[in-house]
This record gives sequence, C-alpha cells and structure tokens, in this order.
Amino acid sequence: MRTEITDLHQLRAEPDLRKAVIIGLDLSREDVRVPLDGALLLGCTLSETMQRRAEAAGALIFPVVPDLPYEVYRTKLYTPAELFAGFDPADPRSYSDTPDAVIYRHSRRQGHQPDPLHALTERLHDHSITEALDETLSGQPVAVMGGHALARGTDGYRNAVELGAALGRAGFTVLTGGGPGAMEAVPLGVRCGAADRDVLDQLAKAPSFGHDEESIGRWLAAFPQVPSFEVPRTIGIPTWFYGHEPPNPACELHAKYFANSVREEGLLTVATGGIVYTPGKAGTVQEVFQDFTQNYYGSVGPAAPMIFLGRAFWTDEVPAAPLVQKLAAGREAEQWILVTDDIDEAVELLLKYAG
Repeated sequence: MRTEITDLHQLRAEPDLRKAVIIGLDLSREDVRVPLDGALLLGCTLSETMQRRAEAAGALIFPVVPDLPYEVYRTKLYTPAELFAGFDPADPRSYSDTPDAVIYRHSRRQGHQPDPLHALTERLHDHSITEALDETLSGQPVAVMGGHALARGTDGYRNAVELGAALGRAGFTVLTGGGPGAMEAVPLGVRCGAADRDVLDQLAKAPSFGHDEESIGRWLAAFPQVPSFEVPRTIGIPTWFYGHEPPNPACELHAKYFANSVREEGLLTVATGGIVYTPGKAGTVQEVFQDFTQNYYGSVGPAAPMIFLGRAFWTDEVPAAPLVQKLAAGREAEQWILVTDDIDEAVELLLKYAG
C-alpha cells in the first residue's frame, strides 16, 4: 500500500518517497533529495528544480487545477460547517453563497457529460472522498434508506427519529444518503436520542423546501444545535447530482460525490453491518435491489441484513420484500432478511449479525 503524505513534517521524516502519494503540499521551497521513483504528486506546488527531479525519477505529477470551487485532492470528509460556510440563519438567501450551493451550480454548468478536464477533476475528487470514507469508517456500520420527501413534523419523520435513537443506543455508526426526509431524521435520532418535542417542533416550522435556494435556506435555518460524538457516528453520503437536495445538517460528516452511481454503489458496499429500508419510492427501491444483488452473489463480502421496516408498505404498497425473499430462498442471504414493524426486532437482528 502506498504511503500517503499530507503535511511537510511527515514528508521531511520519510527516508524514502518511492511510490508515495504526496497531496496538496507547497514544495516550492523544499529541497527533497530522497528517492521519488514512482511517486504520485497530487496538487502540489513545485519549484523548477523539484519538478525536474521528480520527473527524472519517473514520478507522476497532477497539478493544481485553477478556477474550481472544490478541492480535487481531498484528504478528509466534509463537515456541515464546511459545506454551509457563510450561511446566516437570519438571511435564508445566504445559502446561495455557501460552498455547497456554489459547487452545485458549477457542476450543473458542466452537465452530466463534462469536458475531459472537468470529468477528470470530478472523478479524482470522488476517488479522494472514497479514500477518506474508508479511513473514517470502522467496525460494521449500518445504513438506513428511506424517502427524501418525508416532511419534518410528520409521524413518519418522528418514527425515523425513533429508529435512529434505537440504533444510537445499540452503538452503531449510522450511514444515510445524507439528504432530507428520513436521511435527516435518522441521524438526528442517533445524536439526540428519543424524539425531543422542542427540537421536533422547531424543525416543523420548516417542514420541507422547494427548488429555490431561499427555501433551502429557511429549511437549513430551522435546524437546532445538537450534540456530536467524540468519534463521529452519523455519516451522510449525498451527491451534487441532486442539487435541489442539500446535505442535511444532522450528519456529523458527509462523503459528498459528484457521480451518483459511484455514491449509490459505495454507500451500499460500505454498509457492512446491514441496511434498514424505511418507506421510500423509486430511489429506495433501486437501492433494495442493488443491495440484494451484492448479497445474492456475495460480490463484496458475505450477505448482510436487509430489514424492511414497515410491513404493509413493503409487502402491499410497494411489494419489494416478497420478491427479495423469493429470490433469496435457499441461499445464505435468506436468514438475514426481515420484514417487520418493530424497531426493537430490527435492531436485534443487526446486533445478532454484528456478533
């Protein structure tokens, strides 16, 4: 595995930089004389001498790309404070000037088939996010999937908060798609415990938002201060592909991607502790069958729990669960499929799988 170097102290302490990955360092005043054969320099500033030495050693140099509103070679996940920097709750329109909104507008100008330069920078960014996510996660995180349209103040939102509270009490790190609705309610429950009436009443003042940035600002401004964990246990995995869906402020960290396909597959893959499916529509159903395909073929490891929370919804209204159960009959995945209305039963199965 390549050594990754992100600060000058670490660089100066390395006796050998062959095949190292050096990220975002200003080396214009550094006299690096250790071997650089096969090194990879991402977004570093080099003196002419340093550049010649690196090239002579066969190092690959990816330069800083100008005029981008995002870091191409990130080494860590985003925080809500970073994505919403400059937001003033007293002025909902200020959301328009946050990095989250600016990056979305930039990506939209590139379109879904960007020119080669922007295609490359977006993919390098997303690769960096995947690396940072892998380094952040430990144990067997559990994911919760569900509808983005679930409004604050509804029974469904409160139920999702209760689910999050139960997962939090059980000690799980919880992943969601990072957007609104159930994706916000579950991490809120993990962080706050059982539903706090004052918190929920405050959120209900901005139950949802439209496609305009001012309404997103009002939705964001209604979110209260909530406690965090010493080691983050609520991680959102959203995308700028759905720019009208900002990342929620309930997750402590966000692995935000440009490519929705990479984000979808990645979220399902890293949820090694299992996935709970709350009621949702097309996006959630897509995730059900992407997840089941991984479990069916064992393509990314052993089959993990698939829990359909909401029996009537998943067997009658959107009958995905019976089809998954039928396909799983006689296979390893069969024992880890549960259809229930009981949050405690769902958590019990997840704990059993975790051992």
